[in-house]
Amino acid sequence: MHIRGDHTELVVGGRLDVRSAADARTALHTAVDTGGGDLVLDLTELDSWDATGLGVIMGVHRRAGRAGRRLVLRGVPPQMQRLLVATRLHRILAIEGGLEAEALPRV
Repeated sequence: MHIRGDHTELVVGGRLDVRSAADARTALHTAVDTGGGDLVLDLTELDSWDATGLGVIMGVHRRAGRAGRRLVLRGVPPQMQRLLVATRLHRILAIEGGLEAEALPRV
């Protein structure tokens, strides 16, 4: 897993999982605490995430809200979009550009 960027926009790549969660949490919390305005997480380079990684994202979302900021996800890969829909987290998290049609449930 790698994270690069500053306190307003970060690119998260590799695997966000139980092994990388502590480092990711530290980097993302620092970005929330040292910046202002929206914090954009660009996930285009993210290969996968597990429940722990998703928990890190939700923790950063809550921390950003407490700091008066908004967490915005950009470039969410399709398989992760489907997970966000399945868990209904797409209703809570800000996703730039919305979700692709195939990630949304059929009505």
